[in-house]
Amino acid sequence: MVGKVGSGKSTILRLILRQFDNYTGSIKFGGVDIRHYKMDALIPAIGYVPQDTFLFSESIRENIRFAKPEASQQQVEQAAAKSDLFNQIKEMPDGYDTAVGEEGISLSGGQRQRLAIARALLINPELLILDDALSAVDAETETQILDNLHAERKEKTTIISAHRLSSVMNADEILVINDGQITERGTHKELMALGGWYREMFDRQELETQVKGGQKNG
Repeated sequence: MVGKVGSGKSTILRLILRQFDNYTGSIKFGGVDIRHYKMDALIPAIGYVPQDTFLFSESIRENIRFAKPEASQQQVEQAAAKSDLFNQIKEMPDGYDTAVGEEGISLSGGQRQRLAIARALLINPELLILDDALSAVDAETETQILDNLHAERKEKTTIISAHRLSSVMNADEILVINDGQITERGTHKELMALGGWYREMFDRQELETQVKGGQKNG
């Protein structure tokens, strides 16, 4: 899902998470209206990663396995690898025992987001929701994480809400949201051919990337 700030993307995600149920229409998961599920059955099936995630003042290991305390070290490392955090953890003096500090203060914004993604991947959810959860990582890291998710989650559903269109361009379906409505819908190729908001925003972001690249080279 993409769209300008305030378009309704976060509201849709809140509905999926059942933060409120007072709406018309229905949202179905596995062919069943999500309001028919008991919360203790629905929530474990969803991995949710917000843009600003909460980290505990514990080690990296304990933060990753927060939702699955019985996870083995191998499982923790596999989750870290999928979120492209494995090599950086290995370079830290205390490795997985590194304390992240209050709200993850000892980590960069990109590292905090990748740790949160690793935490979600550890439980292998049927539905993974990334709510602008790649905004703090660089383009190369973003590509690696998305490639890992594509390989890992072929039989499962992943919803990505993003401002950076590179995060969604390889999705099976892209929804452009405006004022709570779907105004464009299709693959990256189809939306580029449509020549609407998506095409305009993609071209603008590509130009900004090229300008920044030229400034670095200069």
